[in-house]
Formats: sequence, C-alpha cells, structure tokens
Amino acid sequence: MIAERMAKAAGDADVFPIADMPEDLSSYEVVAIGYWLRRGGPDPQTMSFLPKVHDAKVVLFQTHGADPGSEHAVTAFARAAYLLGEHCEILGTFGCQGKINPALIEKRKHSAPDDPHAGEKARQRWERAASHPDEADLEAVTEFVAQMKRKLAMLQKYLEKGAY
Repeated sequence: MIAERMAKAAGDADVFPIADMPEDLSSYEVVAIGYWLRRGGPDPQTMSFLPKVHDAKVVLFQTHGADPGSEHAVTAFARAAYLLGEHCEILGTFGCQGKINPALIEKRKHSAPDDPHAGEKARQRWERAASHPDEADLEAVTEFVAQMKRKLAMLQKYLEKGAY
C-alpha cells in the first residue's frame, strides 16, 4: 500500500517484493526500501537484503505498531541504516503505523502486567494502529515523495556548482 503510493507519486518507478529485488540496483537513481518492524528492527527478509545494497541513494520506509515518531520507530530506522552496504546515502525516511499481527496482539494480552508491550496504553496503541495505513498516511507519503524530489533537485544543482 505504502510502496505502491510511493511509486505512483515518484512517477517512473518499479516496485518489487524484497525477495524479487534485482541484485544490481545501479540503474536506479534512488532505491526505496520498505519493511515492517519486528523486535525493533526490519523484518528478517529485509535484514538479509539491506547489506546487499551499496553505492545507492536510499529512502527507508517502515510500518509499525508503535506511535509515529516514538523512540521505537526512530531507533528502527537507525538499525536499518546500520545494515546497509557500503557507500549508501540516506535521502530520507518515512514511517507510519500499520496493523499489528493479530497473533502478536493475542500473545501480548497474556503478558505480565509490567511488560511495556502490554497493558492499557499498549491496547490503545493497538487500536490506533489497526486502521493504518490510512488515507492520511497515503497523503503523507505523497508529500514525502515530493520532498525527496525537491531534495534531489537541490542536490543536483549543488553538485553542478561543484560545491560538494
């Protein structure tokens, strides 16, 4: 959903599941990599893929059950970036809530009362996340792509002046 909207906003873009990503990404001006969070970082398949990405301008995007802008969400971007191969430049990051796996919610319901991933606050967060990504998230990703396009254009002008 997010990847498709991002590609539509970008215009001329290809969308691949991680398992089907081409090994050679050098023909792409920007490589956008999306994933869902598992234990505070990218899902296992994406974790295996990220080190294979090198010499690329990268956009990372993620969905998660955490609140947007929370430390959990921000730290997950750092973990993903750390896994990237050599000489990657991160142009930007986009995150939004996403529905949490119902099996995980069921498991959390039976957690200890002092578990930070359970309790009333967690239940409220699960309820908020259940409707995401929503139309507001899709509008936000469209604006994010517009920002990334402006950023690339400014970078290109800067490079043409030899100021970098």
